[in-house]
Amino acid sequence: MDVRKLLLQRAQQYSKKCAFVFQDKRVNFSELKDTSFALANFLIKEGIKPSEKVAMFLPNIPQAIYSFLGAFSIDTVVVPLDYMLTEEEIINFINHSEAKVLIIRPKKDTDVVNIKKQSPSLKTVITVEERIEGAFFWDEVIENADTTLADIEHNEDALSSIFYTSGSTGHPKGVMLSFRHLDNPINCMNEFLSISPEDTIISGGVPFSHIGGVDCILVMLATAQTVVLMERFQPLEFLRNIEKYRVTWFWIVPAMYVAILSLKDAARFDLSSLRYAVVFGAPSSPSLLKRFHRLCPNAYLLNGWGMTETSAPNCVLPPGVDKLESIGRFYSGMQAKIVDEDGKELGAQKQGELWVKGEGVMLGYYKEPQLTEEVLTPEGWLKTGDIAYYDKDGLFYIVGRIKDMIKVAGEIVFSPEVEEKIYRHPKVKEVAVVGVPDKLRGEVPKAFIVVKEGESLTDSQLKEFLRNHLAHFKIPHYFEFVDELPKTRTGKIDKKKLHNYRG
Repeated sequence: MDVRKLLLQRAQQYSKKCAFVFQDKRVNFSELKDTSFALANFLIKEGIKPSEKVAMFLPNIPQAIYSFLGAFSIDTVVVPLDYMLTEEEIINFINHSEAKVLIIRPKKDTDVVNIKKQSPSLKTVITVEERIEGAFFWDEVIENADTTLADIEHNEDALSSIFYTSGSTGHPKGVMLSFRHLDNPINCMNEFLSISPEDTIISGGVPFSHIGGVDCILVMLATAQTVVLMERFQPLEFLRNIEKYRVTWFWIVPAMYVAILSLKDAARFDLSSLRYAVVFGAPSSPSLLKRFHRLCPNAYLLNGWGMTETSAPNCVLPPGVDKLESIGRFYSGMQAKIVDEDGKELGAQKQGELWVKGEGVMLGYYKEPQLTEEVLTPEGWLKTGDIAYYDKDGLFYIVGRIKDMIKVAGEIVFSPEVEEKIYRHPKVKEVAVVGVPDKLRGEVPKAFIVVKEGESLTDSQLKEFLRNHLAHFKIPHYFEFVDELPKTRTGKIDKKKLHNYRG
């Protein structure tokens, strides 16, 4: 995706058309181009070159959209950081990515001065909404920069972004996507859905640190649609915005559907404009979607699948197929197969690991060649870690997950990271974290704790301790204190037994 070229085209073809609306303020495509190019020119002035990293610690606000598009316009690499991360995690990711720039809206528990001090690679810090000594202020940056951007030699295969799906001090895990990968979500959507510049999409608060959130920006740019931007998900406001702006489609996680259906007056909103309602990010409940369908009978409800590692989405339930439990079919740019433990391909109705190959598959994990080799075969197949199967009609179904990956409402958590943080507590002797089912979030972490002899510890004490070390969605929802943990014959903790274990 050539973002500079697309911004110029949209500003010329749809100059006055609304690109996005935020808190009732509309921004047209001409203004979108000018502000994005202003940031790009400032970065050039600061000496930032293509392939260098621009980190973002921003919620879903207009400055985040401009930051993505401005950085992409000059082939720099965007490193979007989840706005729920702790200061320690922010520093870890900046240092791992060696970001030269940080664009940040300061929070109460984030010390911008300390972040810069602890991040040797940082050359430039831009703050949003708050002036900080030693940092540039966003409003002044944009006001004083040129909005005419010189052409560059764009490389579609160059690195465009690093999405961190999990991480700790020792082993952060960054998914590398090229500029070519940015076209993958659009290609998939266009193949299965009938979308056009006449459509309006609502972001719904899916964070821009997640590929599912960034997809809204990509759709806006590639298809000239209008995006209704929400900083965070608020179910009542979500419905109001659909009614007010005549939204035609969206994608949200199952927990958001549950929150909407929990509203007493959800039925009073006019949702007749909706054409598509998509669920992603966690195992979905067909009955849940059918309940939601009563609020918007004109909409087609569909499931989908994809990973950050595959520049999601890659698989969509085609319109007209009445099987909400299925994630659908893979689009023509991707191949998929189900394999057994030895990598041997299985036939229909046989459960095994889902492997995928094609246009969406990542370049690899940043600075993690060994981990990359573990999940990418020499032939280009990505081992997804999902257990799945397909039926005689070629429709795929997700059964569960393997290894230590826990998906909490679309956010990926790795148990070793959580365990490492718990081990820092002086009263903890041993710990194991597994994923357990949750109706709202798909899965949540559960920690089994062995306390040191003579010590006592409560779940509330552990939660308070972890708030300074982990984003809240990574903190275990359940703690079980046991006398010992089950072990394999080699002495490793046997996590398979922990799902039904009581010590």
